[in-house]
Parts: sequence; structure tokens; C-alpha cells
Amino acid sequence: MSEAMADVADERKHPGTIGEVFWAFLRLGVTSFGGPVAHLGFFRETFVARRKWFSDGAYADLVALCQFLPGPASSQVGMAIGLQRAGIGGLLAAWFAFTIPSAIVLVAFALGIAAFSGDASMGWLSGLKAAAVAVVAQAVLVMAKNLTPDAKRATVAGAAMIIILLIPSPFVQVAAIVLGGVVGLAWLRRETAPDEAAPDSAAPVGAARDDAAREGAVESSGTGGQPARGGVQPDFGVRISRKVGVVALITFVLLLVALPILSAVTSDPSLRLVDVFYRAGALVFGGGHVVLPLLETETVATGLVGHDSFLAGYGAAQAVPGPLFTFAAFLGASATTGPTGLIGAGIALLAIFLPAALLVIAALPFWARLRRAQAVRRALLGVNAAVVGILAAALYDPVFTQGITSPATLALAVGVFIAQVKWKLPAWAAVIAAGLIGFAFL
Repeated sequence: MSEAMADVADERKHPGTIGEVFWAFLRLGVTSFGGPVAHLGFFRETFVARRKWFSDGAYADLVALCQFLPGPASSQVGMAIGLQRAGIGGLLAAWFAFTIPSAIVLVAFALGIAAFSGDASMGWLSGLKAAAVAVVAQAVLVMAKNLTPDAKRATVAGAAMIIILLIPSPFVQVAAIVLGGVVGLAWLRRETAPDEAAPDSAAPVGAARDDAAREGAVESSGTGGQPARGGVQPDFGVRISRKVGVVALITFVLLLVALPILSAVTSDPSLRLVDVFYRAGALVFGGGHVVLPLLETETVATGLVGHDSFLAGYGAAQAVPGPLFTFAAFLGASATTGPTGLIGAGIALLAIFLPAALLVIAALPFWARLRRAQAVRRALLGVNAAVVGILAAALYDPVFTQGITSPATLALAVGVFIAQVKWKLPAWAAVIAAGLIGFAFL
């Protein structure tokens, strides 16, 4: 058996199961309103705070990596969590469960089965946006406490927040992360030794857990969702070989180069659809709303989708949970030529997310090893602080600016925040409650 086949087949090496990944992400897929930043808050609450699958530091490292990669960052974080928990099958389960609820609704809308208009829908949507403010605020506060505990790292976070607010751009976000890493390597050098030896440091915890597992010293919790002995959360380590990562990277590049050529040579409408959405998923940094101009150019300007249909679908995409990239399913179902309906929706949805999956598989085997190097750990102190600043900036714009539109929505956001922080109400329950309150009163 080849190394690649062994990585896929030997699922018992992974700490969890495909089933638990699927159900965890399906719940998020039907409740995660608010866009990519809110999704990161939901992920942290679910997998770090509640399920304790890994630490805050490891989660921030993962978010930083996915910010570097083109494609939908929040979906890539979800794919990476599924990959770490249950291998390639876990990645597919996480993507499918998190994506399919909103895709179904958008395809139904495209086919004329459902509609999203009227005052009532605006009320529940306002409630959901207000809940997203509370979820993201909690995530930012907790991550700030864990990842910016001193003046220097708080300064890095504050500087990143200011830069992002003054120059809002996905490329500036990447630049802020790089700058944070440089500052961490240079300015935070003397502070790394205590952190690296601390119980909540990601790299030593992961190494200790791996050593203990080999020696039979760590007791299994049975569910795979509990922290290691002593209450310490585990590191984020994947059990995928570098060879598999290289194959995924080569596949990513080959498809990016070959699809336009094959589409032009064959004039096949199916290949054209795959090419359009694969390039959209492969070449856009930041994900979310950033992909919309490229999709409009490739679909409306070419006559594949009408302008009115594009705008209607975009409006509907704001009212559904899950990733905004599922807008591709609406466009595929609404296509005027070639594959359309359910077939077009399936092609477009798979094509736009395929680059994200390939890049996650390509990057994580190298990242999991690289992040344990001492120099990289120093840089990651600054990177993690910068990530906190980026999330704090996004908490203001667009989460707060779009979610808090009146005193009533502010009151609802405050209530959800208190319910989560003090009454320990799960995020999914808080979101549903906020939606119902919005439907009734907003």
C-alpha cells in the first residue's frame, strides 16, 4: 500500500470519526449566520471552547494559515478541522455538512421554490445578524485574553486592527499577518521561552501528547472530544504525509492551467462552467464578498447569468447560513446555457470549493511540522496577535456595522452575549433564539 493510500485508509490514527465531524458541522451549517468572521467565532466556540479538540493558540495558527491561502478562509478552516479530526473523509464531511444547507436553499430559490422577501424575513435576519455580533465579540475577547496577554502583543494586535480599518483589503490582511510574524520574530524574541514552556503552548503540548500516546500514558476519553490529561487542550496536528500534500498542490496547479485550455479547445459547456468557478475559487484571497466582482465578470458579462438574477441571488445569499461561496450553486442553477438546474448547481459548487480543499491538503502537512520550529514559534506569537487584531477590526466592520442597526438590535446582541458568556447558552441555541426574537419584534 502506498503512503498516500495508507494516509487515507488508516482512519484509526485520527482522534475522531467522520460521523462526529459531520454532525458537528451540520449543526453549524444551519446556524452559522453572519459571514466568514462570524463563522470563525462559531468554530472557536464549538471546537475550542466546548469540544476542546485543540487550543486557542493552535486555532489562531490555523486561522493565520488559511488567511494566507486563496479561497474562502472560513470554509478552509472548517476543512482543516475535519482533516485533523478524521482524515480526508473528515475534510469532506466537514465541507459537505457546513455547505449543503445553504446550497439547498439557494438552489431552491433559483428554481423558484422559495423566496426571501418581506418584512418578516427582515426581522429574523436582523436578529441573526445581532447574534453574530455577540458570537464574534466573545471569540475576540477570549482570543485576546489568551493570545495578547502582554503589552507588546496587545500593541501588535492594535496596530493590525488599525491598519485593516484604515486600508480594508484582503491583501492588506495578508500583509498585516506577515508584519506580525516579522515583529514576533524580532521584537518578541525574549518573551518566547516562558510561553513555549507554558502548559497552553501549542507546540510543546502537541509534542507531549504524541509522546504520551506512544507510551500509553494518555487515557482515551472515548469520545475523542475531551482535553488531554490535566485539562490541557491538544495541539492541531494532521496525519497526512508530505507526499499527499505535494500531490494535492500539483493537482491544484494543473487544473488551474489546464481547464482554460480544455474549455477553449473543446467548447464544452460543462468544462466552461468548471473553469469559471474553479478559477474563482483559486484566485481570490479573502473569500466571501471579495469573490463577487470576479463571479459577476465571469457570469453576467459573458451572458451565463442575467444581471437581475445575479443581484437576486446575491441578496438571498445574505439571508442563509454557511459560506457565501454557496452563491455558486445559485449561479450554476440559474445558468442560461449549458448545464443548468441541479446539475449546473452541483458542478459550480464542487468547482468553486475544490481549490480550497486541495490547498488545505497541500499546506497542512508542511505547516504542522514547520510551526514547531523555534523561530516559527516566535514568529507565530506575532502572527497570532495580528489575527486577534484582524478579527477585532472585522468585529467592527462588517459585523457590528451591519448587525447593529438600531437600539433594539444592540439590546438583542447584548442579551445574546450575556446568555453565552454568563449563562453558557450554546451558540446555535443563541442564534435560533435571536432569530425568533427578531421575527417577533424587529
